[in-house]
Amino acid sequence: MFSMIRERLRQGRRTIAYPSGDAPTLPDRFRGLPVLDESKCPDGCRSCAEVCPTDAIAWDEGSLRLDLGRCLFCTECLEACPEGAIRYSQDYRLATRKREDLVLRSGRELELARPLEDRLLRLFARSLKLRVVSAGGDASAEADLNVLGTVVFDLGRFGIQVVASPRHADGLVIVGPVTENMKLALRETYAAIPAPKIVIAVGTCAISGGVFRGNPEVNDGVGDLVPVDLYIPGSPPHPMTILDGLIRLLGRLVPGGATDSS
Repeated sequence: MFSMIRERLRQGRRTIAYPSGDAPTLPDRFRGLPVLDESKCPDGCRSCAEVCPTDAIAWDEGSLRLDLGRCLFCTECLEACPEGAIRYSQDYRLATRKREDLVLRSGRELELARPLEDRLLRLFARSLKLRVVSAGGDASAEADLNVLGTVVFDLGRFGIQVVASPRHADGLVIVGPVTENMKLALRETYAAIPAPKIVIAVGTCAISGGVFRGNPEVNDGVGDLVPVDLYIPGSPPHPMTILDGLIRLLGRLVPGGATDSS
């Protein structure tokens, strides 16, 4: 007993202070929000768009754009562009409320997720139960969702809990490209959740199909199967990206980065 107490005191606090304190330091290899600088694009060069495996990069009316909903956060575009028109930052904040907000343009800031409407905030801000559906996923986004339950992130301190039954849930978390075999299961799970409810698409596969986009056996993500309230891009998204999106959706992030504990 005493040895256990001593060890616990020795270890100290292991849960990250974020968002009431500074964000944790991420490794140098972390690939966060892409930064576009089309001024570095040589005339007529389309190398980055040509090598992108998911067509996330394109030129639209002479302007470089990147769709985070399709981006795999690979390095193909970086290696193809010797001028550095695209680079990855350390910014883990990627979640948005609208699908169109995931489209980045040079010189334009990402429209980060806004809180839910007041009626839903009164219901879910302090207690949110989520049912996860892996709709043909490769287990990468699922793994990072599981990490949020560890002592480091401790998702439960925000009143957010993953539940086994949609009957006990307030919302649905979707991962995977939504295969044909999972479309009916997804619809039925959504229907089983009592209204009002929310839907969160986690990962590039759930948003657009990812590397499976265009395959006849997938639905290219959630699409219009169910209404989505929060998009969290990444392949897979880092646990910090998921956590940041969730607490923004619940209005728990106040100016200065602290949580609203009132």
